[in-house]
Amino acid sequence: MRPTGQLHLGNYHGALKNWVDLQYQYECYFFVADWHMLTTGYEDTKQLPKFIREMLIDWLAAGLNPGVSTLFVQSHVPEHAELHLLLSMVTPLGWLERVPSYKDQQEALKEKDLATYGFLGYPLLQTADILLYKPAYVPVGEDQVAHVEITREVARRFNHLYGREPDFEAKVEKAIKQLGGRASGLYKQLRKKFQENGDQLALEKARETVTSNSRLTVADRERLLGYLEGGNVSILPEPQVLLTTTPKVPGLDGRKMSKSYGNTIGLREDPDEVAKKLRQMQTDPARVRRTDPGNPDVCPVFDLHKIYSSEETRAWAANGCRTAGIGCLECKKPLIDKVVEEIAGIRKRAVEFEENPELVRNIIAEGAEKARDAARATMDDVRHAMNLRMD
Repeated sequence: MRPTGQLHLGNYHGALKNWVDLQYQYECYFFVADWHMLTTGYEDTKQLPKFIREMLIDWLAAGLNPGVSTLFVQSHVPEHAELHLLLSMVTPLGWLERVPSYKDQQEALKEKDLATYGFLGYPLLQTADILLYKPAYVPVGEDQVAHVEITREVARRFNHLYGREPDFEAKVEKAIKQLGGRASGLYKQLRKKFQENGDQLALEKARETVTSNSRLTVADRERLLGYLEGGNVSILPEPQVLLTTTPKVPGLDGRKMSKSYGNTIGLREDPDEVAKKLRQMQTDPARVRRTDPGNPDVCPVFDLHKIYSSEETRAWAANGCRTAGIGCLECKKPLIDKVVEEIAGIRKRAVEFEENPELVRNIIAEGAEKARDAARATMDDVRHAMNLRMD
């Protein structure tokens, strides 16, 4: 996430809440994208340290657990910049110019001077951010799939140019042992059948033996799949998209919740202020009087009910709106209770980190060191592949 200060409910339900769940299913890396902030906000960076700190507190208060996931600040891991530089040497300019959001953001941010390489190259920096950790998946909403696709294209081009991994045979032998005794023997037998006789069934069984084995790292899985057909492995494996559900989070004026619209509810906002904002929140504009029936399908308050309320409460609100059986304030009451309860919990958890900035600094320092360990390993492979090391 780009650090823009304290987060709001749109950030929370749009991504952060999903991250909290994912950290217990995968080995996850989450970072504050301070360099990305410079792509559009390079003219004024005075608030950046504060914004970084506020975002980290929001993450921790929302439930990101540094004991199971890696939290760090992008600029604390300089390998991001190095890989970005090296990828820029092989990436055609036209690939960056055709990224859908490039012209869209230039149009939306006309007041800013975005005629910079940093802005043009931000998808490539994002590519480096991803490939540096050789991930199996990148969790994104549908609107971000194009960014992962350019990452895959850049990885493919890099591997085509430099795709011969150093010490490949030794790494394959080590990976075969990781399969386990019986599976290791089976893999070798099936590979020999395919290599000597072109047995496609043996190839399929060998692939299944590899892909179903939970002991393997992503890199080892790529090595063994490549070795089956006699080739080497990609230096930078192509990540897959992990599509995540992104609920529609309306702002107080009915538009998408966004700081630029001034229609947000902050994750750590005062509960009384939250309740006041929700009581004043726009509803169906056609429902002028209490006795007018409304349409929940066009009411932003009902979009919040879809996130917070039970099926029973949603049915009550929808029916009461359509029949004018309840007023808008009555409809908002159970919603206000749920939102205030959630935000109060986040505010309470945040106090520990607000009062102990050294704790936050330690968490980020440890996360950066862990991230750098993974990043250094990738950069060793990249430098070797590009003959940028003297052995």
